[in-house]
Amino acid sequence: MSTRTKVELRGILAAVTTPFTSDASAIDEPTLRAQVDRLVAAGIHGLVPTGTTGEFTTLSPEEYRRVIELYVESAAGRVPVIAGIGALSTQGAIDLAQHAEKVGADAIMLVPPFYDPLDFATLKAFLSAVAGAISIPVVYYNVPGATGIRLTAAELAELGEIEGINYIKNTSDDAIGLAELLAARTDSIKAFNGWDTLTFFGIASGAEASVWGTAGVVPELAVEFWETLAEKGDLARAREQWKHLWAISDFLESVNYVAGIKAGLEIIGHPVGPARFPIQPLPQAERERFAQILREAGVIPAAA
Repeated sequence: MSTRTKVELRGILAAVTTPFTSDASAIDEPTLRAQVDRLVAAGIHGLVPTGTTGEFTTLSPEEYRRVIELYVESAAGRVPVIAGIGALSTQGAIDLAQHAEKVGADAIMLVPPFYDPLDFATLKAFLSAVAGAISIPVVYYNVPGATGIRLTAAELAELGEIEGINYIKNTSDDAIGLAELLAARTDSIKAFNGWDTLTFFGIASGAEASVWGTAGVVPELAVEFWETLAEKGDLARAREQWKHLWAISDFLESVNYVAGIKAGLEIIGHPVGPARFPIQPLPQAERERFAQILREAGVIPAAA
């Protein structure tokens, strides 16, 4: 398609949960709406539902579509909604992407099929097919740990030649590759940081956004950090703020990420229900460790 609906994706884009009822049998719609209001009130710059943090692999087809609809409705134009799209077939991804566009998503975050890793030519054909079926921007979800597709910075930049592939969410611990994308490949594609513990590095290196699950737990801290580092360029202050955000991010990377996020939200008093099986609840010892990290960050009272 030659024309694309333009939306500026910039700032802290919170990778958000899918709230479930207490037995995880259904979407908890009121809690989902309340979560959106809380994040928007905290100043979050965008929402990314139905990604890894949103447990998209556990959603039924009907639930998947409904969650996207709910986030778009709840955001009500206050912030962009970038719908995570993941399927094991090209047509499945197209169907979900077209639904997201139809219900008002501002962009999609597209993960390639994640069972049998695609070679580079096949990946480009997949991305071209999905991007060509919609008129909203596409964020390529680079998550080699889940897809098995490991691309160089040059290959990632080459994806920007595909009409509609405007951005990359770089969920990789390859800091050298991210540095190359941000320093030498910005004319080809915009790279967003997507690896929690590289957030300081990514933003300081020029990433215009960070897709960040941690921001769903501590949105005020994340937004304040963005303002300090990206907008004001106050490195000294940002380093102090980053110490707590790093500790939170490092913890989440040390446990099952979804279980950690959902435990964190319960600890701070904004529960969103359990993760769906096979993900297990965070063990009590890890919950206590996370609570202490959140206390030290000032997110919950010292006596909590």
